[in-house]
Amino acid sequence: MTSTGFRAASLRAIAAGAAFAALTSFSVEPAVARADRPPAINPGLLPPGGPAAPPGKTEHPANSPCISTQAGGDGPTIPPTQRALDLEHAWQFSRGAGQLVAVIDTGVSPHPRLPGLIPGGDYVANAGDGTEDCDAHGTIVAGLIAAEQEPGQGFAGVAPEARIMTIRQTSALYQAEGASRDKGPDDFPDGYGKISALASAIRRAADAGARVINISLVACPTREPESTEMGMLGAAVRYAAVDRDVVIVTSAGNTDTCKASNPGIDPLHPNADLWNHITSYVAPAWWDEYVLSVGSIDAFGQPSKFTVPGPWVGVAAPGEEVISLDPRGPGLTTAKFTNQGQLNRYSGTSFAAPYVSGVAALLRSRFPDMPANEIIKRIEATAHAPGEGWNPYIGYGAVDPVAALTAEVPKNLPPKQPGAARDKQLPLPARPPAPDNTARDVALIGTGIVGLLLVLGFLASFPLRRKFGMKPDDI
Repeated sequence: MTSTGFRAASLRAIAAGAAFAALTSFSVEPAVARADRPPAINPGLLPPGGPAAPPGKTEHPANSPCISTQAGGDGPTIPPTQRALDLEHAWQFSRGAGQLVAVIDTGVSPHPRLPGLIPGGDYVANAGDGTEDCDAHGTIVAGLIAAEQEPGQGFAGVAPEARIMTIRQTSALYQAEGASRDKGPDDFPDGYGKISALASAIRRAADAGARVINISLVACPTREPESTEMGMLGAAVRYAAVDRDVVIVTSAGNTDTCKASNPGIDPLHPNADLWNHITSYVAPAWWDEYVLSVGSIDAFGQPSKFTVPGPWVGVAAPGEEVISLDPRGPGLTTAKFTNQGQLNRYSGTSFAAPYVSGVAALLRSRFPDMPANEIIKRIEATAHAPGEGWNPYIGYGAVDPVAALTAEVPKNLPPKQPGAARDKQLPLPARPPAPDNTARDVALIGTGIVGLLLVLGFLASFPLRRKFGMKPDDI
């Protein structure tokens, strides 16, 4: 059997507004495309966590400068996406103290509102430490998780007392060394981000003591992944979640980067098993036994049109037009400029995931002995569920930090399957009491009597007129 490669199974960091993809190629054996749950994980494929270095030498082309940002969002106004989470109430119970959250992304730039930022390594730049964010993505994510509160500022991270560890794993502005020789001066970089590096980064974060790992990037193969690299990723996910008791939160994917989006619920077969109808596998979300996958909702709580639906989606959070820390300055940012000069607001499932990572940090601080899988179950059980109980766009519903921190949760959650339609006989309304028309009847009778008396009096006046010789003309 010959080996074939495809680029569709690439790691993709989902950036605001426009597709942001760090492409990587790998080979798989041709196989019948069958939609199914992930196969058993082989722990023997677990990669080492270090050294944190690119699998091969890389370059940052001079004609691809780092992304510029648009400053804004400063001031006392609480951003709408943050206000929807009612964080002021949640902070009465936890602020994430003592928690280390690893952000595996495009790097996190040092910022005054991210004190104690820990350089965790760089799998993109040859001599980096993870604190360069050329793509203006990882810093936005980190700010949503753990930006400190500041007097006079409405914006803050969900867990403002948590710390961030940054591990750069992908970038659209880097490429393999020497790739520029075959490109013109106006050609864009290939992007860089290996699946094997993502697997190593997950292990590295887990071994470093991270209690929560945020992964706002995905791979989207259109056939069931069977490569060794994907096996390494599955082994790393299981190792972090089970052996190291880490809550792993990942984005559900965007339709601009996962081109072959999965179908939603079939109205003709609403109870069909969605695992049998997959057209785009989203990893690491695919391993939903070990990770919490997050879809996006808009300002009205509706599923964002760009969310890739899937049977692995756990919950949803705000993911449109977010405001966060500016990787290019000490303030905040509302949008960024692409290298083509287009201004894009920060929107995507990759910005919904960090809100949930922040909630996970709040829970780990409040319930330090609660296992990672119970933290995930608590977040899912307390979400604002859709009418069918679960759906492939928002999972069990919109995350609710206050409920997650305070509510009692059931022992078992229903499966990730829309609830079956049920017939229910509504009770017939009770017969209303007979109307009381007494006042109306009295009024009508009284009016009739008065009218009758007036008529009788008028008729009685005719004999008197004849007696006194009165004629009509004399009246």
